[in-house]
Amino acid sequence: MPWTRRHLLTLEELSLAEIDQIHATATAFKKILQRNVKKVPALRGKTIVNLFLEPSTRTRMAFDMAAKRLSADVISLDGASSSTTKGETLRDTAQNIQALNADMIVLRHAASGSPLYLSRILDIPVINAGDGAHEHPTQGLLDTFTMRERLGNMKGRKVVILGDILFSRVARSNIHALAKMGAAVTLCGPSTLVPDWFTAMGVKVSHDLKSALEDAEVVMLLRIQHERQSNGHFPSLGEYTSMFGLNKTRASWLNPKAIIMHPGPINRGVEIDSELADGERSVILEQVTNGIAVRMAVLYLCFGGQPESVVTVD
Repeated sequence: MPWTRRHLLTLEELSLAEIDQIHATATAFKKILQRNVKKVPALRGKTIVNLFLEPSTRTRMAFDMAAKRLSADVISLDGASSSTTKGETLRDTAQNIQALNADMIVLRHAASGSPLYLSRILDIPVINAGDGAHEHPTQGLLDTFTMRERLGNMKGRKVVILGDILFSRVARSNIHALAKMGAAVTLCGPSTLVPDWFTAMGVKVSHDLKSALEDAEVVMLLRIQHERQSNGHFPSLGEYTSMFGLNKTRASWLNPKAIIMHPGPINRGVEIDSELADGERSVILEQVTNGIAVRMAVLYLCFGGQPESVVTVD
């Protein structure tokens, strides 16, 4: 079926077929990125504005590089350099960007729902690069793309997401995508960060690390997000690590062929030991690399490209 969406706002609203289309397009772009000449003219003449009103390293750089690999012109704005520091509203900032003839906005914002809000008032595509604790759709897409590369069909695969689920937009996007792909998802962590109401999303909730990790084929660690917590959800980082940090002994509970993932940034020695983060089972850097191809796919498709046409973008 043809790709018809102008915006990418959530993974909750995507069908499995649409997720498959993005992954297939990312596969084609990843092959292009492995060539000596990594640039294609697919978006030549287009201007993409990366409006990042929250701090970011990987996501912002990956969107920037993805756009440039597609030959688009890129302008990046952060909170410190935008007029939001002077009291300008998000609406006025975005409408001014559109009035300057930008062709797309990639938005990261602390307020959940802000990309949806802009999509309703602008005439150009809006891509969600993370909105509060709501969703981070391109991270969910690159994570599941990486899982598929390593494991193939995800139907019935046991995936454990471990850590700060309550405040994690990454967890929510992965849950939506993995549910559509048929994976068996278990959320694990302190009860204060993994409340039982997450079961309404079709996942299993566990507060026992050993039973959660047993025979898991994927474990995704999540950072403790102090910036989103209004009060302490556990006594100390040391206590969290002693109960839920992934170390060599606890990794032995996993399936022998399991992969270890982390969306970054990593708090080494807190959610995961360096030995595991840098070990042969870790695909953390593969996630970063795949993030470029996946974001190329999203930009290309939301500008009207079609998955089957990638082979002709040269």
